[in-house]
Amino acid sequence: MKVTDAYHDLKGDRSVWLIVALLSLFSLLIVYSTSGSEAYKYNATHGTEYYLVRQLMFIVTGMMLVYTAYKLHYIQYAKLAPILMVIAVPLLVYTALFGSKINDASRWIKIPILELSFQTSDFAKIALIIFVARALATKQDYIKDFRGAFIPIIAPVILICGLIAPSNLSTAALLFVTCFMMMFIGRISMKYVFLLMLLGVLFFGLLFMVGKYYPDYFRVETWMNRINDFLYSDGQFQVVQSKIAIAEGGLFGVGPGNSIQRNLLPFAYADFIYAIICEEYGFLGGMVILLIYLWLLVRTISLVTRCPKTFGAMLAMGLTLNIVITAFANIAVSVQLVPATGLTLPMISMGGTSFLFTCISFGIILSVSRFVEQAFEEKKQLEKMEASGEGNH
Repeated sequence: MKVTDAYHDLKGDRSVWLIVALLSLFSLLIVYSTSGSEAYKYNATHGTEYYLVRQLMFIVTGMMLVYTAYKLHYIQYAKLAPILMVIAVPLLVYTALFGSKINDASRWIKIPILELSFQTSDFAKIALIIFVARALATKQDYIKDFRGAFIPIIAPVILICGLIAPSNLSTAALLFVTCFMMMFIGRISMKYVFLLMLLGVLFFGLLFMVGKYYPDYFRVETWMNRINDFLYSDGQFQVVQSKIAIAEGGLFGVGPGNSIQRNLLPFAYADFIYAIICEEYGFLGGMVILLIYLWLLVRTISLVTRCPKTFGAMLAMGLTLNIVITAFANIAVSVQLVPATGLTLPMISMGGTSFLFTCISFGIILSVSRFVEQAFEEKKQLEKMEASGEGNH
């Protein structure tokens, strides 16, 4: 297939395609820059070029996933929703009991043949969002009563978030907020929206209480330390270094590859990559990244208003909210607006399962936009035919 043919084959919202391309380009540039400290640590094994090639491979794989998810009709995801949930729950249980511990958190499953770590919560997030979108679409006539709202929507949200929370509270909290907003947009009865909020608060409160007695399974001490550092001190070491990086960047930055703080910031290529962007590209570079995520949200809102099917609208909105909320949470940590969370910057932080599943999310959003655009074109043609027929008559 020629490049021009492939380009014309890309339907859907061209702005979202451009957003995917821009974030991928930023990712390649900034990961190459921030990986210098990692290359120094493992200079006997990996050079800086290793991380460049590694990230490039993740981007190529991610683009293949975007295209694959985009080509599948979004209605097919509604059919897959129950299957994905049936897979997600056992995966989360297995991870909690037997998963690999990294940084005192059991979030990963080792894949022996590929020698990669698979973060099961990334899969569970997409599974839950698709499931909630499906429930909101198919239960429109029943979501005003308790049985129609609680069993198919609220219970799965509490279950999935509850399984993620012990090892990854920030991810569970943001997923909970995403589902809460989907329910609000989906016109579910407000008393059940507030019921979900109440159950969420009670559950997280219970989690803190139980965690004091079972510290090996619940990271309550880590959560409390992060909150205390945020409230009563100048911040954790990495947050302080992040603020220094942003301050050093000024308006225009110190230039690509000239960051100093990348050598001091732990996980500069992941959790605090936004600070390095601000240091190297300045306030303007940081604003460009922020505006790209806002652009994605605006384009999706425009898509949702034109979507003829409730499922497509809720699916695109839910996945976009998850990406944008996660991005804003990561940025908020870098500027010390919220306690440290350990969240990556979607589509920009160094490749991993989070990067790949974000690519799948973009592919699904583009699948929805593709068929919304197709329906809009068909409607226009029909209107033209009707107008032409009336004129001839």
